[in-house]
Amino acid sequence: MAVKHLETEETHKGFKGGETGCGFDTTEHPSHWENTSSKITCDKNGCKN
Repeated sequence: MAVKHLETEETHKGFKGGETGCGFDTTEHPSHWENTSSKITCDKNGCKN
């Protein structure tokens, strides 16, 4: 599953309502995130590998 940050258009490993692979908490600003099936674009540890 992937989650997209709507302001930066960056896609992370994880899901809305949890934490991304690189450590962002998607519950902090839930309106900024949406679940997606898009390719992960984040290059940080935890998302890319």
